[in-house]
Amino acid sequence: MKASGRQPESREPSRPIEFVRREELDRAQRQIGQQQEEIGQLRHEAHRLKQENERLRQELEVALRASKRQAAPHSHGEPKASPKPPGRKAGHAYGRRACRPIPPHVDEEFQVALPERCPHCGGGVELDRHVAQYQEEIVRRTVVRRFDIAVGHCCQCGRGVQGRHPLQTSDAVGVGGVQLGPEALTLAAVLNKQMGLSLGHTRQVLMAGFGLAVSRGGLYRALARMARQAMPTYDRLVEAARQNLVNVVDETGWKVGGRLQWMHVAVSAQVTVYAILPGRGYEQSKVILGAAYAGFLVHDGWAPYYRFVLAFHQSCLSHLLRRAKEMAQIASPRAAAFPLAVRDLLRVGLRLRDRYQQGEISEHGLWTALGGWRRS
Repeated sequence: MKASGRQPESREPSRPIEFVRREELDRAQRQIGQQQEEIGQLRHEAHRLKQENERLRQELEVALRASKRQAAPHSHGEPKASPKPPGRKAGHAYGRRACRPIPPHVDEEFQVALPERCPHCGGGVELDRHVAQYQEEIVRRTVVRRFDIAVGHCCQCGRGVQGRHPLQTSDAVGVGGVQLGPEALTLAAVLNKQMGLSLGHTRQVLMAGFGLAVSRGGLYRALARMARQAMPTYDRLVEAARQNLVNVVDETGWKVGGRLQWMHVAVSAQVTVYAILPGRGYEQSKVILGAAYAGFLVHDGWAPYYRFVLAFHQSCLSHLLRRAKEMAQIASPRAAAFPLAVRDLLRVGLRLRDRYQQGEISEHGLWTALGGWRRS
């Protein structure tokens, strides 16, 4: 027989089959089961921690936003349980001491002579020098004016006519013949509307400071009359705000009769206009600017502002810087890199603007720096 030309196939020697004892196999299976159970528990704990982290992050964001927004005028939240002692620290940590500046003018001068005898031992005294001391005082003086008004009638139409002095603020006589003057009403308006004092506290200030006895109802009616008289001026301010090229708009909580409303404000280089309204949506925002406003709106990104479809929108850089800071505070070190980069970019732009406005760089230098800034 002829031998075939095929080479015999090389086969690896077969490995002997190893048998595992039943006890070792059961122990290994038990270990695998325990490890799988531990992995499941770890996954459940990781999911719980992730949910807890998200909850705490949302609570921190709410707390940070609440700390930046007043819920009512002059409200800064609940007082601390253990506040620090008021005033500066004693010793070297006190800081630089300051004193009141010398007044620019003097209304009264008094010569203060030496006593004839020393108050300590009764001996004679001799003049060495003169020194100056200044006192700034409020003089409590309430002026009561009486106007003897000439009353007559027109010889042609027969209607009544009466005189009017420049210091008068009203033509009312009889029941309304005793009035508060313009300075007193202005102070009451500042105390109540600007400084946030209640009508009762405003009444107490007028009484304690100036001896003016007035009721809360009387103050309320007087302020209402002032508001009606100021309406034409307010309307012109609103019209000026609508004509301005740039307006910065915002809203904040404001209590009216103990109920929360919102004070909307539009600030420009020319005027500042506000309106206290029962909501913070688009319908309230357009009360000041009008739906047809087509200028530049600077705001914090509140969604209703974007419904001014004809306007150009600019995010407030202060809000962006604050948001970047808050995001970096609650993010992981790796995730915080982005908000920190945004913060640094905005700061570079603001410094560049300040240098240009202060005349440190020219317009050509500004555009050159902007080009490099955009490339980066």
